[in-house]
Amino acid sequence: MSLRVSSRPDPPPLETDDRRVVLVGTALWALALVVLLVLKVAGVTEVRGWWLAMCGYGIVLGLYGVRYCRRRQEAIARDKAAGIPQRS
Repeated sequence: MSLRVSSRPDPPPLETDDRRVVLVGTALWALALVVLLVLKVAGVTEVRGWWLAMCGYGIVLGLYGVRYCRRRQEAIARDKAAGIPQRS
């Protein structure tokens, strides 16, 4: 028994707005930080320090991700304008 494999051409890559995805994630980390700070100040529950640190790290890495996505999109546009073929 032989398996038939049909070879179709690869579909073109999807154009996405990566910055928006990273910004949403960063906003969620910021929201978590605000909620934890409110809980800590109100004394409703014990808030561990590393929880706050994780939120801070998430925000910092998210801001770095936004910068990375912006620079990547600029490089793609610059290469496209210069006629440099894109890698697939």
